[in-house]
Amino acid sequence: MLENKGKYTREDAIAWLSGALTSHRTCLEGLKEKGMYENDHPLSQNLTMVLNHALTLHAKDVKAEDNRVKKGAPWKQRSEQYRGLLSSWNPATSKADIVVAKDGSGNYRSINEAVNALGRLSNKGRGKRVVVHVKAGVYDENVEIGRHLINVMFVGEGVHKTVVTGRRNYVDGDTTVSSATFSVFGDGFWARDMTFENTAGPHKHQAVALMVASDNSLFYKCNIKGYQDTLYAHSLRQFYRDCKIYGTVDFIFGNAAVVFQNCDILVRKPMDHQANIITAQGRDNPYENTGISIHGSRILPAPEFVPVKGSIKTFLGRPWKKYSRTVIAKTDLDGMIHRKGWTKWEGDVAQSTLYYAEYMNTGRGASTRGRVDWPGYHVLKSPREVGPFTVRNFIQGESWIMKTGVPVWTEI
Repeated sequence: MLENKGKYTREDAIAWLSGALTSHRTCLEGLKEKGMYENDHPLSQNLTMVLNHALTLHAKDVKAEDNRVKKGAPWKQRSEQYRGLLSSWNPATSKADIVVAKDGSGNYRSINEAVNALGRLSNKGRGKRVVVHVKAGVYDENVEIGRHLINVMFVGEGVHKTVVTGRRNYVDGDTTVSSATFSVFGDGFWARDMTFENTAGPHKHQAVALMVASDNSLFYKCNIKGYQDTLYAHSLRQFYRDCKIYGTVDFIFGNAAVVFQNCDILVRKPMDHQANIITAQGRDNPYENTGISIHGSRILPAPEFVPVKGSIKTFLGRPWKKYSRTVIAKTDLDGMIHRKGWTKWEGDVAQSTLYYAEYMNTGRGASTRGRVDWPGYHVLKSPREVGPFTVRNFIQGESWIMKTGVPVWTEI
């Protein structure tokens, strides 16, 4: 058993099993997008069954587990020497391991060249954090931080100065996953002061700006810009602080356990026949630890949407999967939010099995009087009810976010 090794908690095991299930489903969905997969293939069914069974065994006993996070995960080692690094790093006074600069003043001119070099630095010692300083410039490239690249930190020079841009999209032949401008798989990834964008536009449908499948990953003071499927919070535990996320349809989606704090979530103008839908959470098993928790943030129209926001419906979310889970707490909701708040995916699917909740929101769109009457929708009344979705409980953030120095509210 993992917990008997003194290195990991049951919360870790549940997070990793949830991530494995999500990755398996994503693979199958990608094959379906390419017409290469049938639902009843026995090999895929067997793996799904094994992962579901393992997840159930761990989840049923999680309340008996000591919740203190133990040392030993590779990306948690040597963490003390990097305490406060993300919040205090300054391009003028701090030293990076790798510098990327389009003008040739760094080690490499492109981010992908730097990523290729990362493997050599990361392999010198597991647990060593590698800092990549990306100087001002527009980097037109698709980047992937592989699973073997743990404890990587990217620092730009500001969201208007350091921009990673791409335009891959579903209409032109990519899958949702492969459309991502910037993809992160290596655990313990940190980023700040950068923009990640996909400029394909609303008419190209799925076009991901940032995809994250990194456990204990953190984005601070970043912009994430796209239209449909902007931010793919794919899996594992993630935290976004002081970020701006732009989009139209399902633009915060995936099956991570993810918390957004003090973020601006900006709704853009979709295609003429579309409604805006902010979240599409993909929890497909009731024992998965996953969901979207938006706390102390603002949901508002992007400047180009302001003139037409009254003529286009905007919803807080819809259930991508059967056990979809999203909580919005102490967040200011603009009056563009439809009175029903939430909308369907297909028919009446998931209305009794999903978990959607609102807690002490403010603004003209925050009234819950006309909200959906689904069994799975809740108006929370107390800190105890919203407690499971805090940084402390939902993503075990006290064990890893505090070390970055980034501001964080551990309670709601």
